[in-house]
Amino acid sequence: MSLLCETPNPSRRAVLMTGGALFAWAYLPRFARAADNRDPRLVVIVLRGALDGLSTVGPVGDPDYAGLHGDIALSLTGPNAALPLDSFFAVNPAMPVFARLFKAGHAAVVHAAATGYRDRSHFDGQDVLESGLPGPGNATTGWLNRALENLPKGDRVAKLGGLAIGPSTPLVIRGGAPVLGWAPQALPAPGDALAERVLDLYNHRDPALAAALQKGLDADKMATTDQLGAATMKPKGGLDNAAGMRQAAQGAARLMAADDGPRIAALAFDGWDTHVNEGGATGRLANLLGGLDGAFEEFQNGLGARWKDTAIVAITEFGRTARINGTVGTDHGTGTVVLLAGGAIKGGRVIADWPGLKPAQLYQQRDLAPTSDVRAVLKGLLADQFGLSAAVLGGKVFPDSAAVNPMRELIA
Repeated sequence: MSLLCETPNPSRRAVLMTGGALFAWAYLPRFARAADNRDPRLVVIVLRGALDGLSTVGPVGDPDYAGLHGDIALSLTGPNAALPLDSFFAVNPAMPVFARLFKAGHAAVVHAAATGYRDRSHFDGQDVLESGLPGPGNATTGWLNRALENLPKGDRVAKLGGLAIGPSTPLVIRGGAPVLGWAPQALPAPGDALAERVLDLYNHRDPALAAALQKGLDADKMATTDQLGAATMKPKGGLDNAAGMRQAAQGAARLMAADDGPRIAALAFDGWDTHVNEGGATGRLANLLGGLDGAFEEFQNGLGARWKDTAIVAITEFGRTARINGTVGTDHGTGTVVLLAGGAIKGGRVIADWPGLKPAQLYQQRDLAPTSDVRAVLKGLLADQFGLSAAVLGGKVFPDSAAVNPMRELIA
């Protein structure tokens, strides 16, 4: 197992074990619970590869839907029937947990949504989605970290910092605010000899760096053991399969449920680029959606009493074409869905200014036309969960976006 140490600046020590994929930033102080007992949390799940929103939440009530989306269109009939959300929309049958949460008022959908980006490059689209900037570029910070930085000084959420899940820190949460990183697929075992030797070395030579490493090891222990210290997790693969998604969410929920755990988290799930043999109600996309559905369930179970204060948002860089291609998949598109879940969500709604699917109604005659801005959704969540003002959101968190108003009443 190799070890790479970085010290970006004296105030933010970083430790990265590339074999164990464990990294931690800064010291996270304990917090004093608010007098009103409200303890808001926000989880951001980035679905990298571009999600087919029309096969995730299908507009089964649109007469043009089935013809456009062909063999991967959802249907309310047949052996793999979609789960109706209302009289017009139905969710993929691989997502029964989301359907249950929706009916309970703890999940919602924003359909026909997109960022301001209108080209079809994964790299640039993800850059815009995670940086929060108007266009692609050499971004080094993400909108979620800038939201943390712009909370009032001394705010308990800001003090506790953020949580990044994965072998590297998602851009969306990179920046100057403290971030604790956890990679569930390749962590050193408890008592790992190399980790202990490195920790001993830093205790003698660099106590600040040792403290960061110890914080990461403690986070791993909290995420992967029960209250009696018994191991509860075994590696289950990467974040591009159902088992890996569930495991990541399970560990994140344990960390976020703790009194001194982070209140903001970012996870990145890969594999959503479905050009070939996408499947609709069954197949590749359904398997991925089942993993996302399992992640929602793990957060609900793992957060316990704090589920009521939690908002989860799943976003992607852009959608996919309304028409299927010659390999029964979909190509890079524009409009897609934003999925919301959590006890804090004002759910049971599909929020959509539906553009229609007739040829003249499609964006560039090929894509679901976007009628909602993803930034409006994210601004609304940040405003209602953490009290960030429209001015801060439009000028600092999402620069040059003052014209994009926060979507209100997403939080119950």
